[in-house]
Amino acid sequence: MTAIELLEYSRLEIQNRLDALKSQAERNKLGQFATPTGLAKDIIEYARDLLPENSKIRFLDPAFGTGSFYSALLRTFQSSRIESATGYEIDAQYANEAIELWNKSLLKLNINDFTRAVLPEKDEAKPNLVICNPPYVRHHHLSSHDKIRLQALTRMVTGIKLNGLSGYYCYFLLLSHAWMPENGLAGWLIPSEFMDVNYGREIKEYLLNKVKLIRIHRFDPNDVQFDDALVSSAVVWFEKARPGEAHEIEFTYGGTLRNPNVYKKVTVDELRSVHKWTRLVLDVGEAVPDKKNIKLSNLFDIKRGIATGSNEFFILDSNKAKEYEIPDEFLIPILPSPRFLSVDRVQADHIGNPILDQKLFLLSCDLPEHEIREKYPTLWHYLESGKEKGINNRYLCNHRSPWYTQEKRPVSPFICTYMGRHLDKRKPFRFILNHSKAIVANSYLVLYPKDFLRDAIKKDGTLLKKIWVELNNVNADSMIGNGRVYGGGLHKIEPKELANVSADGIIEAIPELEALYKEHHGEGKNLQLQLDCFSF
Repeated sequence: MTAIELLEYSRLEIQNRLDALKSQAERNKLGQFATPTGLAKDIIEYARDLLPENSKIRFLDPAFGTGSFYSALLRTFQSSRIESATGYEIDAQYANEAIELWNKSLLKLNINDFTRAVLPEKDEAKPNLVICNPPYVRHHHLSSHDKIRLQALTRMVTGIKLNGLSGYYCYFLLLSHAWMPENGLAGWLIPSEFMDVNYGREIKEYLLNKVKLIRIHRFDPNDVQFDDALVSSAVVWFEKARPGEAHEIEFTYGGTLRNPNVYKKVTVDELRSVHKWTRLVLDVGEAVPDKKNIKLSNLFDIKRGIATGSNEFFILDSNKAKEYEIPDEFLIPILPSPRFLSVDRVQADHIGNPILDQKLFLLSCDLPEHEIREKYPTLWHYLESGKEKGINNRYLCNHRSPWYTQEKRPVSPFICTYMGRHLDKRKPFRFILNHSKAIVANSYLVLYPKDFLRDAIKKDGTLLKKIWVELNNVNADSMIGNGRVYGGGLHKIEPKELANVSADGIIEAIPELEALYKEHHGEGKNLQLQLDCFSF
């Protein structure tokens, strides 16, 4: 074993020891997911293929960790080619261990937040090779102050203002632009979701207009690159240069970076016309084009189920409701989460409650606390127990008045699961026919029929089952293509994405719907959110 291989062995021991000091939740919040050794080596070796032969390397890793990329750099390039190596690491525990580990090398590791670091003054001191696995910190873990600061910085550097829903990695990528000299090379290991989600538009704008995009390799979502993060990953390569008119970008998918399963070249103009870039490779679901140009949004208003602010407190089973003596008038029937709902058709009892083994209720009350204390002491005691746990100070609860009331939502017979896996012949999403008065939480999407469709269903009860059957017959590729996919093959679909799914199959299978649609199309009638919207 060579000296550098021994150092890599020591680095992995340090990495594992430091990772074990934090819980999974802590590391998720901080976005600390170390790059596996083999993947780091593949990325650096691919960089070697792109760099001019025998060129000197000035290396930068803005999220250094313990140095997986730096270790791979030393194992890939002769030391004579490495002119400088710089890293930034905000976590002092990791940084101090890394400084000790690499103290005999030329590495200059800064214990600092890269987004606050000072740029090199001269171009010749700027790194010509930026390789990074930036922290995968979701936007809700960033304070409003940090978002404002980071948005201002990225706009100053690139002229692009990032969406407020952008993850921390987006700011890292755009801020690195100022660090790179002309023709500098960058390789970023980032979540592939930027290619499909709305907040990714600005990242795609940067890649198309500000740099010369070389290649995007998307790993198969079923082949998760990180053992401790459920995220589908991509490696994005670009030069700080303007692309030529005939420039083509490589899109690869599956396998490894150096040996992909799918290879395709795409022009910049083609990329500009595609909303979801994951559709550019053959191994992912393609959205099926409309024949009649009728989408689910023409038949339904689609919304997420309600967000309670604390399911464990506000959703009670019948035993818990009895134990705490919660009055029935403050309990709304609610369906269990999809993994606990084994049926696709929910029947109702004589008062409209779902006939299920697990009977759940949502607690919601509009009365002021002093009135509850006087008239409903058992409910008041339960709410006080929530205060002791800090439930009232959680974001959603803190923005409601009173904090224990819930959003008023109507019941709908049509419900869709929000996420799932495509296993064997099983579709990732399923549509549920709800005959009960139960509402749903935000692990479901709710399809509220447009006025014309609601009226038609009330006149002809047979339509209800027909529509439900055809919803479940919607082409799986259309659902997958309009949604997004995460690590482990987990598919998700948001309301706007489901709304964009073609309704051609439903219209063709139920001819009377096409006539109804044509008759009412263009009237602009929207759903009136009334609690007695449906009674089936």
